[in-house]
Amino acid sequence: MAVQKKRKTRSRRDMRRSQIKTKKPEISSDQNTGENHLRHNISPQGFYRGKQVILVKDKTSSEDEEE
Repeated sequence: MAVQKKRKTRSRRDMRRSQIKTKKPEISSDQNTGENHLRHNISPQGFYRGKQVILVKDKTSSEDEEE
């Protein structure tokens, strides 16, 4: 098993960790609806890469039908 000869200083450890940070999520807009969504995810209207993959029901139209 490999064992280091010298202990890493706090400075060296923190310099290495400075490269590890979170990034902003990539956001794209859908070609058909113009809605913003996360990359590689479907838009709120059910579109992915310009094609409708899921039919999304409107909340307002379903409430009108019940009454």
